[in-house]
Amino acid sequence: MPRLFQPLTLRGVTLPNRIAVSPMCQYQAQDGLANDWHLVHLGGLAQGGAGLVLTEAAAVVPEGRISPDDLGLWNEGQAKVLARIAHFLKSQGAVPGIQLAHAGRKASNPAPWKGSGSLPAAAGGWTPVAPSALAFDEGWTVPTALDEPGILAVIEAFMDAARRAVAAGFRVIEVHAAHGYLLHQFLSPLSNHRTDAYGGSFENRTRLVREVVGALRNILPEELPLFVRISATDWAEGGWNLDQSVALAKELRDLEVDLVDCSSGGLVPRAEIPLGPGYQVPFAARIRAEAGLPTGAVGLITDPEQAEAILAQESADLVLLGRELLRDPRWPLHAAKRLGVEVPWPASYLRAARGPVPARQPLH
Repeated sequence: MPRLFQPLTLRGVTLPNRIAVSPMCQYQAQDGLANDWHLVHLGGLAQGGAGLVLTEAAAVVPEGRISPDDLGLWNEGQAKVLARIAHFLKSQGAVPGIQLAHAGRKASNPAPWKGSGSLPAAAGGWTPVAPSALAFDEGWTVPTALDEPGILAVIEAFMDAARRAVAAGFRVIEVHAAHGYLLHQFLSPLSNHRTDAYGGSFENRTRLVREVVGALRNILPEELPLFVRISATDWAEGGWNLDQSVALAKELRDLEVDLVDCSSGGLVPRAEIPLGPGYQVPFAARIRAEAGLPTGAVGLITDPEQAEAILAQESADLVLLGRELLRDPRWPLHAAKRLGVEVPWPASYLRAARGPVPARQPLH
């Protein structure tokens, strides 16, 4: 059996295979509420055979949204709608997971196809918060630096959202500490210029991530795994880097995190990133080897053979696909065929499982 289609057990949850849907913002929500778009989008990916389906980033507070069109989990109404989606994902054989997030200084933006930069208040924007009063780029709103009560409120918001996620039926919780959003902003010296207990040293800059993770691990049921997505490097001189990521991963291991989802970048604009097939896999491999906990690999993973090699070489324990699944929502089913594995198709689609129907055969 290829590694790609072997189960992966983390705590009391078993993924049926090693293919996960990477969180991908859809910018289709209203007031943080999921809708039919999210049900069809995520449900189709579950029908396509992914073992773990993670939602897009769900903001833990309204001001933590990347855009006004982002998903949220700061109230019970949002949880109720998400519960329907989690139930459907499970009914299709996938494990439902959710990513919890706060955008920090990168909040209050339009959807990507509507432009970039901060939205003015007249267009539904707001003043974001951050570790320091440093804008992401020229023309972006200067954020308000969080004070200590504000930091404590962020931790409480992550806890409240995690409780709602569990009640809604999600079986994997992922903390978003990557891509230049709030928790990543605290990690990097390029965005964190604080002089208090949350800034300066490595210990201080990682404090908020550790406090959020520790708080969630304490309230989550013992059988549910906790993931953390990190940007392993800022791709910028003087920023967060792989050495620091390995050191953080060791602390996350001690806090009983179950998997580190290894991405990169997003903290500074115009970073020079050497894009290429599997360009982030070495991050997952090193963190896995040196920190001693499972990792997920993400980033330009497109071919079944490529994904299988990542797992077979023990560079990661899970592969997370994004854009490739947008192009081909049934990628896992097609990958299984390429690798010679028999996997179940949705019963209603079985007539298509073995290729085109001969012209002389009835189509009913």
